[in-house]
Amino acid sequence: MRKLLAYPLTVIYFLFFGLLLLVFHPIQVICYKVFGYSAHKKSVAFLNGGLTRCLHLLGFTYSFKIPDNIPKDRPVIIVANHQSMNDIPPIIWFMRRFHPKFISKKELGYGFPSVSYNLRVGGSVLIDRKNPRQAITEIAKIAKYIEKHNRAVVIFPEGTRSKTGKPKPFQTKGLTVLFKKAPNAIVIPITINNSWKSLPYGKFPMGIGYKITFTVHNYLNVANFETDTLIETVEQTITNAIKST
Repeated sequence: MRKLLAYPLTVIYFLFFGLLLLVFHPIQVICYKVFGYSAHKKSVAFLNGGLTRCLHLLGFTYSFKIPDNIPKDRPVIIVANHQSMNDIPPIIWFMRRFHPKFISKKELGYGFPSVSYNLRVGGSVLIDRKNPRQAITEIAKIAKYIEKHNRAVVIFPEGTRSKTGKPKPFQTKGLTVLFKKAPNAIVIPITINNSWKSLPYGKFPMGIGYKITFTVHNYLNVANFETDTLIETVEQTITNAIKST
């Protein structure tokens, strides 16, 4: 019965999701080219707030609590497990005070209304997974960017999404570069639970009626750790809070 109900609700979801992407694309362009970074950043935040709320059409709810003691005047490295593309809009919306940017695969840089434009002009970087040297160069670039502007970069160190919620081992090279090139940064680990249930049957239909939780852990200072120790600490913090069901 749940899957049967999911078909019409998924169609409605995609209609609203796609409409938001189409409407906000020209808004982003105007904001960026006419009014500059701040206006563009706000347009991206409101877009992703809308995309986040689209899942309510499928009966999803969210829990996203941010500790009050996180400083706002430091570069930030947000590290999270990755369960679905629905991880991204809530991070952009709920963490918008930190100006989150992304390390994304180059294929997302073109062909997707709103999304591709933001990735190209909003401060994120696009990496070629088949070209490690290019990827490392781009990661170093965004690390220097957040260090200079006191903004945030989001990295999913598993490298790909977990389709069952079970975490995959962290790939450490990207984290190592970020920690080295942004020594004044703080690290904010985030554990995501149940996002994978938005796609339990593949791409269609979507799941319905689940609660996605984002556990934002206490921040860590990059300067207070050896790199290997920090990576291990962050990975354990994230994975220990992942629920098995």
